[in-house]
Amino acid sequence: MTTRSPPRLKPPAPRYERMQRLAQRFPDLDASAIETCLAMLRTSQELREAYDSHFTRHGLSQGRFVVLIHLLYAEDATSGGLSPAELADSSECTRATMTGLLDTLEDSGFISRQDHPEDRRMYTVHLTPKAHAFLQEMLPDHFRRISALMTPLSQSERDTLQELLKKVSSGIPALRDP
Repeated sequence: MTTRSPPRLKPPAPRYERMQRLAQRFPDLDASAIETCLAMLRTSQELREAYDSHFTRHGLSQGRFVVLIHLLYAEDATSGGLSPAELADSSECTRATMTGLLDTLEDSGFISRQDHPEDRRMYTVHLTPKAHAFLQEMLPDHFRRISALMTPLSQSERDTLQELLKKVSSGIPALRDP
């Protein structure tokens, strides 16, 4: 019995040629727009994976990290905590998601919930001494890694990138359903 080797597939055409063939079928196709969007998506995915790995090393998720940072900012700005609703709004997540984040942070000993000083139906969220020690240890490394990520860009290029990202962001509604 002889075994046949699997059929060899032709290597895919270079991306430019594939785009040109698609453009023949779809006249509204803007090859440059698609290539640029795909490059942004790849970079975004790589950045998200790197952040996830970084936060996992510290036993966090991006959501829990964001909550800790908002609470740290609140301490500096108001010397007080924030309500779960304020945290949800500033973190741009649902209140149900925020409840889950707060539960896990409380289980880890990073936050405490305290009765609201003016409304007994509410409570405020505060960082614990354990959270302060954790952030004091973690943040220098976190900020160093972000600086290393941006090192290849000059300040002028960073400013330009921020302006370009704002422009791209303004077009995002075009992708959403009407």
